[in-house]
Amino acid sequence: MKNSTQLSDFILGAYFDGGPFRSLYFTIVMSLYVFIFGSNLLLIVVICVNRSLHEPMYMFLCSLFVNELYGSTGLFPFLLIQILSDVHTVSAPLCFLQVFSVYSYGSVEFLNLAAMSYDRYLAICCPLQYNELMTANKVTKLIVAIWSPPLLVNFLTLPLIVPLKRCGNIINKVYCDNHSIVKLACSDTTLNNIYGLTVSALSVFEPLIVILYTYMRILKVCFSGSKQTRQKAVSTCTPHLASLLNFSFGACFEILQSRFNMNSSPNMLRIFLSLYFLTCPPLFNPLMYGLNLSKIRVTCKNLITHRTC
Repeated sequence: MKNSTQLSDFILGAYFDGGPFRSLYFTIVMSLYVFIFGSNLLLIVVICVNRSLHEPMYMFLCSLFVNELYGSTGLFPFLLIQILSDVHTVSAPLCFLQVFSVYSYGSVEFLNLAAMSYDRYLAICCPLQYNELMTANKVTKLIVAIWSPPLLVNFLTLPLIVPLKRCGNIINKVYCDNHSIVKLACSDTTLNNIYGLTVSALSVFEPLIVILYTYMRILKVCFSGSKQTRQKAVSTCTPHLASLLNFSFGACFEILQSRFNMNSSPNMLRIFLSLYFLTCPPLFNPLMYGLNLSKIRVTCKNLITHRTC
């Protein structure tokens, strides 16, 4: 039986021979990455250069777009290389690095959405005290709190999976993930499972509690408030709710696929579901916020018009 010193790389078993369609797959994935990278980068630049957008809501949006760039860059270049490769292998260090980037992206996304819901709660439920409650210093602390715990917690995952003795090296996915690596282990993985479940629960349920609480308060104000209050709530919360549902949908499918056997499902369906939370939020979030928030829409239009002239 092979031990961990002999298994210096992993084989990604979900890839299939694209044959004559390989160039088409590469073009589609490359186009998606260019659009995701360009749209998120454009909105980051728009928010940073326009002083009128230096408000808490847009600072959280900027953090969200930075995370979209981070997550998609951890996936798409890797996918493009694998599509063009005949042998779908990845070195162990690169695989562990991808595990870190994918999981930290997911944790940051949930925390960022929770911070955005808290910001909307203060803006709608406490409009007169909003500027006092959501100061620049508090925004900075919240953004640090969004990024620091996921990066630290997922970094601590690496010492648990790197030393594992593995009986195989085939990961039935198109990218590396922690649970698939742990399932290959010959040694005891009790600590890995406890740590993984604890981190997953905290990463999901803590932000979810914040989001549910804030939206319960927002709904209460909407039902008892004026028509203008309801319109403001709908206009500012609709993109956030759409973003939350979009990401939650993909994350739930990824968790179900990782924890339960879905080998009976079509290969293309499993690939799509595993990639959904890494591709669809970065793809749709810039469109949702760019089209729904008038300040961003007008600034983008002025920036593009100015460059054209």
